[in-house]
Amino acid sequence: MRTDYCGNIDSSYIGQEVTLCGWVNKRRDLGGVIFIDLRDREGMVQVVFDPDLPDVLEVANTLRGEFCVRLTGKVRPRPQGQVNAQMKTGEIEILGTGLEVINKSAVLPLDWNQENSEEQRLRYRYLDLRRPVMSQRLQFRAKVTGAVRRFLEEQGFLDIETPILTKATPEGARDYLVPSRTHKGEFFALPQSPQLFKQLLMMSGMDRYYQIVKCFRDEDLRADRQPEFTQIDIETTFLDAEGVMSITEAMIRDLFKTMLDVDLGEFPRMTYAEAMQRYGSDKPDLRNPLELVDVADLMQSVEFKVFSGPANDAKGRVTVIRVPGGASLSRKQIDDYTRFVGIYGAKGLAWVKVNEKAKGQDGLQSPVLKFLSAEITDAIIERTGAQDGDILLFGADSATVVTEAMGALRLKLGNDFDLLEGEWRPLWVVDFPMFEEVDGALHALHHPFTSPRGLTAEELKANPVGALSDAYDMVLNGVELGGGSVRIHDQQMQSAVFSILGIEEEEARNKFGFLLEALQFGAPPHAGLAFGLDRLVMLMTGATSIRDVMAFPKTTTAACPLTDAPSPANPQQLDDLAITVVKKTAE
Repeated sequence: MRTDYCGNIDSSYIGQEVTLCGWVNKRRDLGGVIFIDLRDREGMVQVVFDPDLPDVLEVANTLRGEFCVRLTGKVRPRPQGQVNAQMKTGEIEILGTGLEVINKSAVLPLDWNQENSEEQRLRYRYLDLRRPVMSQRLQFRAKVTGAVRRFLEEQGFLDIETPILTKATPEGARDYLVPSRTHKGEFFALPQSPQLFKQLLMMSGMDRYYQIVKCFRDEDLRADRQPEFTQIDIETTFLDAEGVMSITEAMIRDLFKTMLDVDLGEFPRMTYAEAMQRYGSDKPDLRNPLELVDVADLMQSVEFKVFSGPANDAKGRVTVIRVPGGASLSRKQIDDYTRFVGIYGAKGLAWVKVNEKAKGQDGLQSPVLKFLSAEITDAIIERTGAQDGDILLFGADSATVVTEAMGALRLKLGNDFDLLEGEWRPLWVVDFPMFEEVDGALHALHHPFTSPRGLTAEELKANPVGALSDAYDMVLNGVELGGGSVRIHDQQMQSAVFSILGIEEEEARNKFGFLLEALQFGAPPHAGLAFGLDRLVMLMTGATSIRDVMAFPKTTTAACPLTDAPSPANPQQLDDLAITVVKKTAE
């Protein structure tokens, strides 16, 4: 039906006749001469219809926005002074000699001249995706997956599919369950990841596996979460953590160079403990120069219990953020930041303004100065490197609350004060704790198949709280691009981990029997990593939400306005599945 894409027509086509198909982006009638911008996925081109061809002009006069048309015309240079340098096709235009309206368009339910609500955009997603910015993002995503496939296949990786209907296994979120018609009362689960199957593939001798795969998690949603999302899933045998990190870092560096002409350079390493101490996050944004500075040792003897209490508590923390130029903050702005940290459980936000450092305490301003000696304030000023015009913001509470609250505050301050430096700052975060304590019980920080680093099963059981995992996360600009680990390939170690997590032998056999059995038959050492494709593309395209780089995402309530899913099943389907629906009752 066509000879070319609209966005590909340039000055090399001058004098040629072309046939194009697409949508009318805009129509302008300039006193008998009609101009349209015709759009397809590759871009737009200007088409002119003049009175010399009255039959064609008559059809052009009926065109409106989003009419689907096919036209024939001759490519010519634009008149002098009318070149549009902002358009890829801005040096030329097409003199329309033939025009066919393939399909008219009703009045659009979306207004492309203003911001539409996300609900509207998702309800009419097929229209929203016609917008050039959305089309370009999906094309970019397709090129990313193509580049990833080429890189991994050149490294000897095999693209192998794993089941979508599988067994429910605990991986940190609720499973989506699928009832079985042939096994009434029993259920499949949609995979939260291909974790166990890719490990089995390594035990099968596949050596290097990858898959660009859908994963499903029934969890509360945020801007960077969806009930179904896509992973670049990678697993290898006979490679340690360094080997996996080397390959995957090379892949991301190659991807950024190929797609964006950006050289990310060598990725620095940072331990989990350092990241939490300095930045209050295990995925620190290194573009932000602000850091958390611990001052508990200076506060142990002060009379102010807000400081001295946590300072003398083994599970407490007292830390401070120095904000350059922050002394200009009004009391209302400080109160706003106090309310912000309150979201994370902080009870308050003490502050000290440094007006004139040379005057000692007389050059400082704060309601808490009466509790702090000159010696202590001098030590705080020296440790933080505070200068005239800065403000010091203090967090004092349990270490968990302070780290989370001040870490979040650091990010907010960095954006509010426009402090971010550089465009891309990648790093590896390593040496994660093997377990975390939640309500008195131990939970795997990553997942229960992660290997501890440098420990035997007996040593792990003797001190699980102090164990580090052989795990690694790749972080870029404060976003976790991917995470992975060396996996447990020894049945004794796997049983030890299950025992520490409170998974009894019978429960382990019921949930993971096939994995435990496979570990008995010469299981090789293996390790891997999974990247979040949606987050990766979001960062690379500058989008603010993963929903803007997915073709048909769900809302934050895990619903699809386009298809009106989820929706009730008909009674016959429920009867076939032996399911009874319990109706909601008013509270």
